[in-house]
Amino acid sequence: MTHKKEDFVILVDEADNEVGLLEKLEAHKNPVLHRAISVFICNSKGEWLLQRRSFDKYHSNGLWTNTCCSHPHPGETNLDAANRRLQQEMGLQAELKEIFWFTYKEPLDNQLTEHELDHVFVGFTDKHPQINTNEVNEWKYLNFEDLKTDIKFYPEKYTVWFKIIFERVYDELQKLKNHAI
Repeated sequence: MTHKKEDFVILVDEADNEVGLLEKLEAHKNPVLHRAISVFICNSKGEWLLQRRSFDKYHSNGLWTNTCCSHPHPGETNLDAANRRLQQEMGLQAELKEIFWFTYKEPLDNQLTEHELDHVFVGFTDKHPQINTNEVNEWKYLNFEDLKTDIKFYPEKYTVWFKIIFERVYDELQKLKNHAI
C-alpha cells in the first residue's frame, strides 16, 4: 500500500524540533508527540465560528470544536497548513496569525490518544462558510459568554483540545483587541 504525504504526521520533541514522521492513525494509537494546527475564526461581532465535526471522522466525530484543525503535511509550514484546512473544511480565507502553541496529551474515543504540539491561529471574517460535508456536519457563530456557559453545562459536546484552550484563546484575543486601540 502506497502512502500519501497527508497520511503522515510530523513527530516533534517538546521544543517543536522535527524528529521524524509516522502514519497518522499509528501516532494516535500509540501516542507520539506530533505537530498540529488549530484555527479560530471570529466575525466583526466578536462571535466565534464553531464547527461540528463530521460523524464520519475517525475520532471526536459529531463534537463541536474550533473553526478547523489538522496536521501539517511533511514539508508544509504551520501557516500553510492552517490556510489549507480553513479552505478545505470551511471554504474560507482569512489572514491568520499564530497566537501561541501548547502541548497536550488526552485520551479520545476509539482507543486513540491525542498527543500534540498544537499551533493556534486566529483570523477574522464576516463571510459565511461553505462547508465540506466530508469534514464538517454543521457550523454556527457563538459569542464567548454563551460558549463558556454551554461548555460548563455540556462539556461532552466539545472536543478535548477545544475545552483545553478556548479560554486562553479568548485571553489572547483580548490582548490583540487592546493593542489595536
